[in-house]
Amino acid sequence: MMETIKVKIINKSNNPLPEYKTEGSAGMDLRAYLTEEIILKPGEYRVVPTGIYVEIPVGFQLNILARSGFAAKYGISLVNGVGLIDSDYRGELGAILINHGKEDFKIANGDRIAQMVLNRYEKMDLEEVEILSETERGEGGFGSTGK
Repeated sequence: MMETIKVKIINKSNNPLPEYKTEGSAGMDLRAYLTEEIILKPGEYRVVPTGIYVEIPVGFQLNILARSGFAAKYGISLVNGVGLIDSDYRGELGAILINHGKEDFKIANGDRIAQMVLNRYEKMDLEEVEILSETERGEGGFGSTGK
């Protein structure tokens, strides 16, 4: 049995609360909260509101992630890759969607536009030093380990 964490939520939209779609789902779907449809033209991006507000417990952060089906079928993703929501943020959740596809993409009220995943994190205590320990990889990055 997985541990669950209580997260307070306000739903100002006319859509149902986010929910897990399957037993093994890590993310809850977020829905667009719109008074009129949005048409995203190729290359265009917009913040799509959800009407959802959350109180994330200290020690946790919320990731807003793209829906893989949108990316695979239509070329729709998040401009910033992953939206990181801090525990002290109290504003409305939104998804910054971009159309990388070749066709206009319509978003209507209630459409599932992104997903949210709750993650625990640790704070860093930075220690400034003159050198770092050596590893086999060293400074190799961006493809240095091969395909």
